[in-house]
Amino acid sequence: MYPENLYYSQDHEWLKIEGEEAILGITDFAQKQLGDIIFVDLPAVGKTVEAHQAIATVESVKSVSDIYSPVAGEVVQVNQEVAQTPELINRDPHGQGWILRLKIKDKSELNKLMKAGDYEKFLEGLEH
Repeated sequence: MYPENLYYSQDHEWLKIEGEEAILGITDFAQKQLGDIIFVDLPAVGKTVEAHQAIATVESVKSVSDIYSPVAGEVVQVNQEVAQTPELINRDPHGQGWILRLKIKDKSELNKLMKAGDYEKFLEGLEH
């Protein structure tokens, strides 16, 4: 269910690594918890963040939720498509519904994140 090539955080974000950069989005679990997403507040390109710092906001019909960066880095691109069509996150959270691209400050931070199997086990623990 969760792509094997991604890294996952306990805050339900995922990262796809491409060289020195990472594409960031929220997981299928997160978008289901949120419900219909109606607005995405994207950061400015050039913004720097530390790991676990809020970097974007997603608003659904139920609530407003912060998106946290699993690693430290600098925003190098944002997905303008999700700004215009927020429901892309509901339709394709691990693909077209990506939120932003970061230049990673320290790749060793990836070691603190989960792979797909570990994330699925983490989710099972939340359901009990």
